[in-house]
Amino acid sequence: MNRITQKLQEEKKILSIYFSAGYPSLNDTVQIIQDLEKNGVDLIEIGLPFSDPLADGPTIQASSTQALHNGMTTQILFDQLKNIRESVKIPLIIMGYFNPMLQYGVEAFCKKCAEIGIDGLIIPDLPVDVYAEKYKAIFEKNGLINVFLITPQTSDDRIRFIDSVSNGFIYMVSSASVTGSQSGFGNTQESYFERIGNMHLKNPQIVGFGISNKETFNQATKYAKGAIIGSAFIKHLSESGSGKISEFVGDIR
Repeated sequence: MNRITQKLQEEKKILSIYFSAGYPSLNDTVQIIQDLEKNGVDLIEIGLPFSDPLADGPTIQASSTQALHNGMTTQILFDQLKNIRESVKIPLIIMGYFNPMLQYGVEAFCKKCAEIGIDGLIIPDLPVDVYAEKYKAIFEKNGLINVFLITPQTSDDRIRFIDSVSNGFIYMVSSASVTGSQSGFGNTQESYFERIGNMHLKNPQIVGFGISNKETFNQATKYAKGAIIGSAFIKHLSESGSGKISEFVGDIR
């Protein structure tokens, strides 16, 4: 069974952390992953830096740009992660845009992910229809879960189609803004979370965008299985370095 599926079956709210591979320094990637697991994080999203990140706010864009300047590439990330399963047991997801995967070769990329123990991918700019028609079989052959995003603007029909194609969790974007651009959730978001919860989808939902502390984590997980923190963690890395991860996670949990 895929590690993501196993983790979702646990009777707990999932804390997922996103960071850009190769940030703050090129060779920090593995240490950050190990420290996050050691401090009780349930799932990690490893950002594959890209030069034109459409949905990312300024904090994640800046970390991605720095990682690229540090020399991060798809191949270097794979090299860094080749022995990751000797020390890390929790689910690992690579999140990135489709272009670098296309350049690497989708089949070769998925095969490499399977070899090193990656459990899933999040590709914000790969439409679910294209995935279902062209790539689903490749992902499944390599035991990879593909996670799709929904927003408050996604129609019920589209959400149900995404649910039918998915076999892990649905990434529930809390608002139509870019990452890191809001703090806290208002009535609009609360009613959106509730609406999705009432659809009784087969895949659990994990909320992303706007979660930065214990309060917003608890708000987001009132209706969902878990929540993802990205920009706030990257800010913490930029201010405190990679040595104080226990403090950050401790403040959430």
